[in-house]
Amino acid sequence: MKTVLITGCSTGFGREAAVTFVERGWNVIATMRTPNPDVLPASDRLRILPLDVTDSESIEAARAAAGDIDVLVNNAGIGLAGVVEGTPMELVRETFETNVFGLIQVTRAFLPTLRERGAGTVINVSSSTTLKTLPLVAVYTATKAAVNAFTECLDLELAPLGVRARVVLPGQAPTTAFAANAQSVLDRVETPDAYADFVQTVVQRMLNPPADAPLTHASDVAEAIWRAATDPDCPRVLPAGADAVAFAAG
Repeated sequence: MKTVLITGCSTGFGREAAVTFVERGWNVIATMRTPNPDVLPASDRLRILPLDVTDSESIEAARAAAGDIDVLVNNAGIGLAGVVEGTPMELVRETFETNVFGLIQVTRAFLPTLRERGAGTVINVSSSTTLKTLPLVAVYTATKAAVNAFTECLDLELAPLGVRARVVLPGQAPTTAFAANAQSVLDRVETPDAYADFVQTVVQRMLNPPADAPLTHASDVAEAIWRAATDPDCPRVLPAGADAVAFAAG
């Protein structure tokens, strides 16, 4: 029976992915910064571990507790919305620390296990914002573009060892906590008056998409992660959700 470790399982894509893998017979190690077993259905094939991807000691403890795994899913991340001029550098660094440096450090922690086994997959969850230019997400998109490049180069390094790296690009999913999280972060951005009207227009459009707009559901992302983990012919970069697929098609 195969084992997958998924980061960021308290909500959204990570939680849905954990449920999907459990239902399909895998052992699942679901990690959360603050473990809460109530957010996932109980199963004898599910373990919940604490993991803060920005904390080296937390990463090492999770790696030691997890043992051997077949698939690593780096899903943990934070959103950020706001004009660059009003975004404090502290917030820029915080976003890169979680979305990029944390992801890389978790990957490095588990690579020896995969390398020694000569098999396995690293799956990184990025964003469809890397497929279409959008306002107010310059820093966030920069972190996800870094994840894309990291994953594609990593796959070339790992292929001779029998290990794969894949990146999943979810579209906009209003039913997840991402939009609300991005709004809470926006409250920490001091928007200069010159941008105020533009920002309000864009934010309202983000939070209230047209009824007929193609959107992404958490199940779409879970299915993409499943494919990346189980399909040897899965492309290196995989859009997830109707809008992400449309962006990728141009």
